[in-house]
Amino acid sequence: MFHYHRGVTTFADALAEFEQAWADPRHTAAALPDVDVNRVLAERYTAEPAIVVTRDQVWDMEVRKAWDPVRYIPYVVSEGTSWGRTELSDGSRRHLRSSVQEAWTDETQGRVFEEVVTDPVQRRILFLGRARMEAADGTLLQTDEFQPLFHVEHAVGGTQDAPTNMWRIVSLTDAPDPALRAFFDDMAAAGWLPGFLEIYLEQDLGVILHRR
Repeated sequence: MFHYHRGVTTFADALAEFEQAWADPRHTAAALPDVDVNRVLAERYTAEPAIVVTRDQVWDMEVRKAWDPVRYIPYVVSEGTSWGRTELSDGSRRHLRSSVQEAWTDETQGRVFEEVVTDPVQRRILFLGRARMEAADGTLLQTDEFQPLFHVEHAVGGTQDAPTNMWRIVSLTDAPDPALRAFFDDMAAAGWLPGFLEIYLEQDLGVILHRR
């Protein structure tokens, strides 16, 4: 019989699932250094007009990106759609997302399904990879098995005038994958703002950015 995940009921449930996966020694986990948004913007870019990015704006970007990955991460996602937005009993929100994404370490592409759970108080969003999912019309969907499932956390920290952007991932591998670790180490070493934040600044806030 075709089974699919029925969905978490609170953000705490989603976080517990993420942390359990994170702690599993078979999995490949990586956390990028927190991005001090305005420091990186000042040191690595020229911005026209000059801007001090607020914590509220970084959170606005995260919420928009969670719903519309094609707009905010087109360098990863070529197709994407979201549906089923609901409010959970603890005040968090949940929706489902389907996208066609590039594999992390090669040029293959495949369909990725995610259960997305947003905590607007803590300003954290969890993207939980799912092998199977129910579409908006009730069709039962199954992911392409082109790479292991993965869970991602995006979060916003810092203060209103000194926000930080946070990101961590755990890939549900059978054993730690050195190629994945190297890929994420390279991401951490790049030193730029995340691509999705560059897009938000330019497309939503009208800021022209130039990398130094």
